[in-house]
Amino acid sequence: MSSVIIIPTYNEKENIRQIVHAVMSLPQNFSILVIDDGSPDGTAQIVKEMQKEFTGRLDIIERPGKMGLGTAYITGFKWAIEHGFDYIFEMDADFSHDPNDLPRLLDACQNDGYDVAIGSRYISGVNVVNWPMGRVLMSYFASKYVQIVTGLAIHDTTAGFKCYRRQVLETIELDKIHFKGYAFQIEMKFTSYKCGFRITEVPVIFVNRRLGTSKMSGGIFSEAFFGVIRLKVSSWFRKYPQKKA
Repeated sequence: MSSVIIIPTYNEKENIRQIVHAVMSLPQNFSILVIDDGSPDGTAQIVKEMQKEFTGRLDIIERPGKMGLGTAYITGFKWAIEHGFDYIFEMDADFSHDPNDLPRLLDACQNDGYDVAIGSRYISGVNVVNWPMGRVLMSYFASKYVQIVTGLAIHDTTAGFKCYRRQVLETIELDKIHFKGYAFQIEMKFTSYKCGFRITEVPVIFVNRRLGTSKMSGGIFSEAFFGVIRLKVSSWFRKYPQKKA
């Protein structure tokens, strides 16, 4: 069973070398696909240099500029399906997601029978380190708001640390996933749920980035706020492909 970690990057030269080494040092023999959106700081060049060290396990797709988190992951999902990976992960480059949690997410899908495993900040309290209180509250209540509007029984609806079984991404109509920013994470969970897949949350500790600059913005939150309502309403008129037994 093969697994690939998709890591979108934009100006992550401070982190990319360390995160690749951290993932590659795990015993599970993970592969990595970096999707770089034209980082002017040389992130892509560092990855290409590291490919010599990790031949066959480290790939990169370079895009001409910032095209959105959602489109980066969709590009990565299609590549992972095409290359025959069984388990496909989403992870940030900045160590806010601990690479040591990857085996736990894999175990939930590989051995516990789940289709999607979410690295959850809120399944066992609020496990966030080094965030300003205002941002913690905004994130926590954003997840509660999404729960109420969508009916998803998920505590951390905006989490971006996930493992998918291949069948999930083959079943979901990826070209119908519309959101590009923060709301992309919500749309993927909601669509997985509507397609009949089993979703679980694995408790993790989220640590705010130590190096580099956050990509969060007010526009990202507003897309999520209004997008969730559109997502719910459009679901009333849409037939979702269902998980095959």
